[in-house]
Amino acid sequence: MTKRDYYEILSVSRTSSTDEIKTSYRKLAMKFHPDKNPGDSEAEEKFKELAEAYEILSSPEKRQRYDQFGHQGVNGGGYQGFSNINDIFSQFGDIFGGGRGGSIFDEFFGGGSRSAGRQNNNRGSDLKINLKLTLEEIAEGVEKTVSIKKSKACATCQGTGAKSESGYSNCSHCSGTGEVRHVSRSIFGQIVNVSMCSYCNGEGRIIKEKCHDCRGEGLVKSEVKIKINVPAGVQQGNYIPLRGQGNAGKRGGQSGDLLVFIEEEQHKFFIRDEDDIFYDLEVSIIDAITGADMVVPTLAGKAKLTVEPGTKSGSLLRMKNKGIKSLDGYSRGDQIIRVNIHIPKKISSEEKKLLLELSKLENFKPRSEKFTDDDEDSGKDKKSHGKKSKKEDKGFFKTVFS
Repeated sequence: MTKRDYYEILSVSRTSSTDEIKTSYRKLAMKFHPDKNPGDSEAEEKFKELAEAYEILSSPEKRQRYDQFGHQGVNGGGYQGFSNINDIFSQFGDIFGGGRGGSIFDEFFGGGSRSAGRQNNNRGSDLKINLKLTLEEIAEGVEKTVSIKKSKACATCQGTGAKSESGYSNCSHCSGTGEVRHVSRSIFGQIVNVSMCSYCNGEGRIIKEKCHDCRGEGLVKSEVKIKINVPAGVQQGNYIPLRGQGNAGKRGGQSGDLLVFIEEEQHKFFIRDEDDIFYDLEVSIIDAITGADMVVPTLAGKAKLTVEPGTKSGSLLRMKNKGIKSLDGYSRGDQIIRVNIHIPKKISSEEKKLLLELSKLENFKPRSEKFTDDDEDSGKDKKSHGKKSKKEDKGFFKTVFS
């Protein structure tokens, strides 16, 4: 059975931060929790599906493998499954504030409490760049160094935005917690709704004295060099996510991501088809008839190719393992040589004379001409044969075109 996309399961985008993924998982897990849907096997399966998706996307290493290779990239080394619902609570109970093994509803129904520490929600924005690669680079993989302009933490205030350590004051609206709680009652019991404090943006403190260099933002513009390891076999439109390499967040907030989109440069000789490459080889009539050893370009340089005697125009010759290394790293494509017979547009009178002499030889006559020469039936036979053919022709056209 084909697995659904993990991002789709958690209702998040591929550029979502870890905090956004966690928040969405928490919300959906509440919706499909078995205690809230007793006896509903479909809800229980969705709950397990959510747990699987969150385990992969909450891990930076597993998420990167999934982004590049899909479900195959995390098979065997990713999600191992849960034997029952309690296993899921044990694995993810801490993100709901009740500690490992605690009930998912402890916080929301008054059964537990969570210490509300300060949260910085000033996540930096993502950056997108296009990286042009040659087929030679794609075939083997390559490390590229690029320069990008982005925001980074201010060195003067260490990204805090304050002039000094004493340049803060606690937010009066949330008492320094960064969160605002509203308690209400429902048929399920007491519900505690926790939301981010909008006055301090979840930081729990307000800057009194701003840094002069960054004016309290904690950010400055800069140009940095970043190394990108590109695996072999990537294609046009693929992208490589570099976590935390985007713009820095305000006042110590989480950095955004850098999304590197792959662009393939058009090659002088080759046309790519998945992991195979095609090359058009033009050979003379003489070489096609008699055969020849030729030198052709490859992605790694040059190689010898044997054109067998009697090779026809349009023939495809395969050079094994001369193509592009597959993205999985276990195989390599081929180089396909498409043979084209060179026909000169203009010839001299001497050349024409030689060709006419060759055309009289038996091996240079096409089959249709041989058939005509060998047909030595009598005139009467030819006449009757012709009449019979006309009748057959009429029957043929009637059958085919009626």
